[in-house]
Amino acid sequence: MKDFWVSSGHHLLDRNQAGHLIVTDPFLKAYLARPELLPPETACEAELRLHHELLMHHPRRPVGEAEIAAMQDADARENWAFMIAFRDHLLAFPSLEAAYLALARGSAVAIPPLFMNQLAQVVLRNALDGENDPFVLRAAELFYRPQRVTAHEGALLLADAETVEVHEQNRHASPLLAMLGGPAVTELDILDEGSAEAYFARSDAFDMVLDLGGPGSAARRGLAAAMQAWIRHLLGVDVSVEPVERIEDEDWAWFVGLDAEATRIGNALWTGSEPDPQAGERVVALFRLAFSDVGEVQPQVGARPVWLIMAMTQDRTIRMKPQNLVAGLPLRAAAAVS
Repeated sequence: MKDFWVSSGHHLLDRNQAGHLIVTDPFLKAYLARPELLPPETACEAELRLHHELLMHHPRRPVGEAEIAAMQDADARENWAFMIAFRDHLLAFPSLEAAYLALARGSAVAIPPLFMNQLAQVVLRNALDGENDPFVLRAAELFYRPQRVTAHEGALLLADAETVEVHEQNRHASPLLAMLGGPAVTELDILDEGSAEAYFARSDAFDMVLDLGGPGSAARRGLAAAMQAWIRHLLGVDVSVEPVERIEDEDWAWFVGLDAEATRIGNALWTGSEPDPQAGERVVALFRLAFSDVGEVQPQVGARPVWLIMAMTQDRTIRMKPQNLVAGLPLRAAAAVS
């Protein structure tokens, strides 16, 4: 079996009988070793001591408010408050899946987007375990990595926003390249049949571009497959998700915005309001979702389709919110994940 997304830390976790992820000390220690949690050289003694004790000895030990308050730097105090709240949230549930589901359904814990994305990555890695289609895996990166959208030579190209930012910074250092080069995304490899096998060795680099294509493209079908796996893994519900060109339904029964921009556009259409003139241009993908068992669906929806909308922001960025797929479906009852 080919491995991918090793940086998620999935190999450091145990699994329960349902195949869901159980927090381990090595996973917590690896989290504490992430660059964003390493104290800087200028950190005070209180921060250095706490980080050392958690990383080297007892990653689960309780951390009181007084320990965090003793840190001299205000940003450090805020970061550690978020980190400990996040850790305690994970430890309060029998699995990472259950912890994610609680957050998706509106848990009171305030979790920064970075932590939410990292949790989504490792849960999705588990949901896609054994997946060998690079197009499914690359499309699934949208769940936890913002994407920059570029229209180039008739194609709609999606590139990792952070990766593109690095390339653009390099361009600024080279005036000639900035003057003669095309869009920064064109300097990256586009995932196609010829380069697909290389994805597994590069999956943690996030440096392959996805050509979104039309409804029948491998990229859109891959994203649909990833959404099916995500819903099945977290909710235990079987659905089919199909890319479509347009919504051919004048009386929607239900829709889910896959990101904040899509939700805003969908809400305007749902209420009969007129979205802004450029809204249609920001919609980049549409999908039709159907439930295998209609008995699991709220009666007012029944067998009617659920429409999924994905859109980019005005700065041409897609910031997918996969939690909407588990919290926003019209299910009769909230599924429990152990």
